[in-house]
Order: sequence, then C-alpha cells, then structure tokens
Amino acid sequence: MRPLRKDDVVAALGRLAALMEEHKQHLTDLDAALGDGDLGLTMPRAFSAAYEEVAGAKETDIGKILTRAGMAMAKAAPSTMGTLVATGFMRGGRAIAGSEELATGELAAFFQAFVNGIMERGKAQAGEKTIVDSLKPAADALAAAGDVEMELALARALEAAEAGLESTKQMVARHGRPAYYGERSRDMQDPGATVGVLIVRGLYSHVSDM
Repeated sequence: MRPLRKDDVVAALGRLAALMEEHKQHLTDLDAALGDGDLGLTMPRAFSAAYEEVAGAKETDIGKILTRAGMAMAKAAPSTMGTLVATGFMRGGRAIAGSEELATGELAAFFQAFVNGIMERGKAQAGEKTIVDSLKPAADALAAAGDVEMELALARALEAAEAGLESTKQMVARHGRPAYYGERSRDMQDPGATVGVLIVRGLYSHVSDM
C-alpha cells in the first residue's frame, strides 16, 4: 500500500466530518447522560470546519495541513472537547511537519503527539474515563506496529480503541461534568472515548478503501 499523501489526508478529514454527522444523535444521547448534551453538535461542527479549511489547500506539507485543521476546529468549536481534539491535531501536525507522505511510522508519530497533546491540555491520564482511554491504546498499537502495512496497523489500532472504549464502562469519571456523577458514572460509555473510536474508525475506513 502506498503512503498517504495530501489529497488522502484531506479526503480522510471529509470522511471524519461525515462520520461525526452520521453519529450526531448517538453522541448527543451519550453526552446528555453524563454532560450537557452538546457533543453531537460540536464534533460535526469541528470536523466540518477542519475539512472546509483544508479542502482547497495547495499546501503539500501534511503536518501543516493537519495543524491548520486543528486551528479551524479550535475556532469553530471552542468547547472542552472541541479544544482537546483541536489541540491533538495541532500537536500531531507539528510532530510530522515537513512530511509530504505518511507511512505507518509517520502516522504513529502523529497519533502519539495527538494523544499526548490531549493528555497535557486536559490533564488526563488513561483510566479516568475520557477520550484518552480510546486514543492512547490506538496510538500505542500504531507505535508497536513498526513497518506493518498501514491498513493492518490501523485495524489493530481500531481494535485497541474499541477495547478502550468498552473499558470506560467500568470506570468512574474524574474530569469535567461527568465527574459530578461520581460512582453513578460507572456502567456508562464515555462520550469522549466514543469520539476517539470514531476518529480511528474513519481513518481506517478511508485507508481500507484506497
């Protein structure tokens, strides 16, 4: 499989925007159970803004493209989750600045910086019922993949993300509005971790169709 190029990354952002729109109601319902119920509005808005920002870009530096996407997200969706995901894209973009092609190694570097940015900005660690609980296992799976073909590496990352999401049902929320529920947050699927799975699933879906 050939590496990802600028047009692939832009198309993947478009697919992510469509996927967030498709899951709008599901995200709203999950967030309403633990938060203020706006996740189904902010995520489609954030990813649509990111796609629109870079859709006509002539820039071939994928790192710069993803950084621009993150900046557009931050402006369009200045909510807690919007800010965290935007930070992830900006940190990830900077980590691969200068890259005009992404093989599995570069994609792994992007995701490691992505999740580290979210952890630093949100002051969250794995096991605290947040987006980190799906994205960190995915990032670690990609890092462990080495030179494995990208589609297979992303399949492993998606499997790890989904397992991480499932594990949030046994966790007690430690951050944001969900933390107000304390023990009552146990047995509930984390909305942010659901967004993390959708990000990995959308990228895997795009790569599988290449």
